[in-house]
Amino acid sequence: MIKISSKEKKLIKYKFIDLFAGIGGFHYALSSFGAECVFVSEWDKEASKVYFDNHKIVPFGDITKIDEKEIPPHDILCGGFPCQAFSVSGKQKGFEDTRGTLFFDVARIIDEHKPKVVFLENVRNLLKHNSGETFKTIELTLQNLGYDVHYQVLNSSNYGLPQNRERIFIVGFLKSLNIQKFDFPSPNKSPISLTDFLEDNPKDAKIIVRNDINIYKTIESDTDKIGGNRPIQIGKVNKGGQGERIYHPVGHAITLSAYGGGAGAKTGLYLINGSIRKLSPRECANIQGFPAKFKLHESVNQSLKQFGNSVSINVLQEVLFKIIDSLEKAELL
Repeated sequence: MIKISSKEKKLIKYKFIDLFAGIGGFHYALSSFGAECVFVSEWDKEASKVYFDNHKIVPFGDITKIDEKEIPPHDILCGGFPCQAFSVSGKQKGFEDTRGTLFFDVARIIDEHKPKVVFLENVRNLLKHNSGETFKTIELTLQNLGYDVHYQVLNSSNYGLPQNRERIFIVGFLKSLNIQKFDFPSPNKSPISLTDFLEDNPKDAKIIVRNDINIYKTIESDTDKIGGNRPIQIGKVNKGGQGERIYHPVGHAITLSAYGGGAGAKTGLYLINGSIRKLSPRECANIQGFPAKFKLHESVNQSLKQFGNSVSINVLQEVLFKIIDSLEKAELL
């Protein structure tokens, strides 16, 4: 998580709502700039518990059962909405095409409150889903609701976190603000290593002991990490399928996942201090940008799932710097 100075807290007068909130990645990012959270929605009870433990706000449950008129006024709407199949997407009806999906609930809240900024995150594959028709429907819906829409795929590896995590970020400005041009943050190519984010001998990181481990590459120094900022595979378990590849911590972690199979499910496998192991929940928190004070779920499996579902805070903050620049130029701060 990027440390924000008092002079950079330029969203103090802004209020935001946190939809599909998970454990609060967006909350940390927005509040770091001084914005106030006035509403939260998260249907998963375990994630909601962790959200409350860390942010002292009780999330509302199922978003489909929330009356948009009862949501407080806000300046920024944010969230990592799930990508569902759009049954009638591509019919060029925009808002109507989203019915039956969770994005429809995002749209109806936007339609009611018209926040200045819409800030959304999703998996990279959203761009290709249903031959691109799903994303076209989302973009058209936001445009029809009165927003200038900008989007770009960003990788956490390029923004100070050692995790290969590509996600699409969508920023929408209310057209009446006349913010038609928006530049996403440029990649930071400074070398960074997973090694610097690891714990010393964590007790909750599963060690893999098997007779089908094959280490076929040796890293003699840290030269592989210079300018690389990528996962470095050095071996495999079994046939080396998903969750069976072994990486060196001098490189980056693979994408954290809420699901997946194999011996390294959710975190991947790494050769650390002579042992083949998964990452611990705290290490997952670290490479997602969560602060050291973040309170973890008591269950390791739940915690790993939650970080796999979460968003990289540093990337959100970098995008927010750009959003703030745009709001300042429009004399809205």
